[in-house]
Amino acid sequence: MKLRVLSLILTTLVAFLIISCGSGNDKRNADLAPNAHQVKAEEVIQTSAYTYVRVSADGRDYWAAIAKMDVKAGNTYFWSEGSEMREFTSKELKRTFRSIFFIQDFSSEPILAANQMPSGHQMGQNDQTGPAGKMPAVEHKGISVPKLEGGMNIAEIYAKRKTCEGKTVKIRGEVVKFSPGIMNKNWVHIQDGSKDGENFDLTITTQDSVKVGQIVVFEGKVILEKDFGAGYFYEVILEDARLKK
Repeated sequence: MKLRVLSLILTTLVAFLIISCGSGNDKRNADLAPNAHQVKAEEVIQTSAYTYVRVSADGRDYWAAIAKMDVKAGNTYFWSEGSEMREFTSKELKRTFRSIFFIQDFSSEPILAANQMPSGHQMGQNDQTGPAGKMPAVEHKGISVPKLEGGMNIAEIYAKRKTCEGKTVKIRGEVVKFSPGIMNKNWVHIQDGSKDGENFDLTITTQDSVKVGQIVVFEGKVILEKDFGAGYFYEVILEDARLKK
């Protein structure tokens, strides 16, 4: 009789522990940022500046490029900020990736909605990391969007940024990245094929929603040297912009 009671107690305790552990995992998943991805590292290639990782999630594999860090095959990682690049050639590896994601915030820790920050603008690309180890913006080859009549293109905004500061301008470009609901704003990166030196990507904050690959026209105020802290610095940003029809 005592053995039966003891067995029942042990069974109940084990069941309780399993349920408790499961509940904890569910809670952690529920806290993830809406655009966060959970992946498993399958293969890792280290270079002088980048770490290339083949990851798997939901039954599919894809390659990711991140600022150089210690990544272990078999471990679980998280990311939310990145953009896809097709037919990207790594000069150092002498290898062309049919598709690869350049990721800003690859981490072994879950990316929670409460802690998420927008990605900072970085200069250039060329197999190098930007300041503080953050990934540079990726220049999407083949984009050529005609300048809006009465508006400006990216090259002009950067070249004339001192005279444009505080002014409202219109710009047309292709969406290369969209990050919704961060700091109560949507964050849009556009490119139009023009560039001023190494500046080819413009960040826009807005309440409107867009899709990657969409050609858009935005009207907003040019702000210079915007610093959100934690290394998220924008030399030029178009703030509180409105999507024009």
